[in-house]
Amino acid sequence: MSTHRTCTTCSPPVEKRRSSTFAALRYRNYRLWFFGQATSLMGTWMQSVAQGWLVYQLTDSKLALGTISFTGSIPTLFLMLPASVLADRFPKRKLLLMTQTAMMLCAFALAALAASGVLQVWHIGVLAFGLGVANSFDAPARQSLAVEMVEDRRDLINAIAMNSTMFNLARIAGPAIGGVVLAHLGAVWCFALNGLSFLAVLVALWRMRLPQVALAPQNEPFAAQIVTGLRYIWGSTPIRTIIALVGVSSLFGLSYATLMPAYAVDVLHVGEAGLGSLSAAVGVGALIGSLAVASLGSFRRKGLLLVAGSLIFPLALLSFAQTRYLPLSLACLAVVGFGFVMQNATSNTLVQSIVPDDLRGRVMGAYMLTFFGTTSFGALLAGTLAQALGPALAVVLSAGVTLACAAGVLLATPVLRRLET
Repeated sequence: MSTHRTCTTCSPPVEKRRSSTFAALRYRNYRLWFFGQATSLMGTWMQSVAQGWLVYQLTDSKLALGTISFTGSIPTLFLMLPASVLADRFPKRKLLLMTQTAMMLCAFALAALAASGVLQVWHIGVLAFGLGVANSFDAPARQSLAVEMVEDRRDLINAIAMNSTMFNLARIAGPAIGGVVLAHLGAVWCFALNGLSFLAVLVALWRMRLPQVALAPQNEPFAAQIVTGLRYIWGSTPIRTIIALVGVSSLFGLSYATLMPAYAVDVLHVGEAGLGSLSAAVGVGALIGSLAVASLGSFRRKGLLLVAGSLIFPLALLSFAQTRYLPLSLACLAVVGFGFVMQNATSNTLVQSIVPDDLRGRVMGAYMLTFFGTTSFGALLAGTLAQALGPALAVVLSAGVTLACAAGVLLATPVLRRLET
């Protein structure tokens, strides 16, 4: 088990700690991580906006958007579970230093190719694949690092919610800045600025002073440790059901994100800046959702939040697919972001509240595999549907399936509504 100790001399009373929306920022390690990773994520979102726009301009193909997204996720399907064993076997900070450096190099390579004027779609696909390899090892370590950055486990829930806040702050600023940079300076600068942004998280990781934690034995075979993690997940009805629910939402519900460049051009008829605004609107709603989850740290009935988010997300997505008026589309996307984060931040919180420390990396690896793996197939499916039926109808079908599956899971598994932290 972990060797973390509760800090009783430097912490405020429990009531105040749990009522604070930003409780996790009290800890030096978490502050370094929050601001470093937020800076890096802004660069990542800038690159995402520029890459999607560039792919669509080079190919004029909605299928290509889904194919590139799928290519970047292929490594996840094969590497995430073995990588999750490494997250339990080795110090997570060392793993993150290596993966973040690899991601930085991919961004600079993309910038160099774009600057030289030789960039082609297959270059983007190859680098997306490389980024997917790095992310396969990065995600389990990153998701399970939160427990090492807060000294008091009672603030773990807040740290997980603040991770969502950080992500969505970047999701607001990154696409908005990326749209402006793309329109005025070009894609090269979006890629280059993303590469530079990784320096912030690398410096933050170097400056952390993390405690010693229990690691899984290194002499046990990889396959045996993977099986141990999967057996634990299958034996836990709450974790098994939560992961399945996340998988359904990612497979069908996130299709709109892949199709956003096509939606901006063909449906709403807005340019690069409009594309950035659409992505930023999702971030605004998601930021509000993550702050709401963080502020409800003392609210034990997290299962109710999971139910609310699982239904709000697809209902708002259906509304978005019906509108052709940009301000109303932005409002719908804000609610989409709110519901999605309420569902997924709560899911992450519940899983991490249940799982023991020595299995945390493997369980979170399976959680992230479900998220990223299904997203990749969802992106390919979305591109195929949009090419045949148009982006609007593709979003309607995907949102409808998401809503039906979520309602079915929630009705068939009432234990989810009663889950507490």
